[in-house]
Amino acid sequence: MLVLRRRAGDSLLIGGEIEIEILEITPTRVKLGILAPDSVTILRKEVYLTREQNVTAAKKVDAGAVSWLTGKLAKH
Repeated sequence: MLVLRRRAGDSLLIGGEIEIEILEITPTRVKLGILAPDSVTILRKEVYLTREQNVTAAKKVDAGAVSWLTGKLAKH
């Protein structure tokens, strides 16, 4: 992981196509501006992780596994 110290108004470039500018710094937050091509998807990490969890949960479950789990739950 690369760690950089930047001040408000400073920028950094990623791959020559993506620019990240530090817009504002407060004691508890940093406000970033991101300039990137339309083909680059930018997501907050928590949104990405939630989406992945939802996709995994929505996948079909094997019918045998559901029957097994239903049997286990019925015994309690």
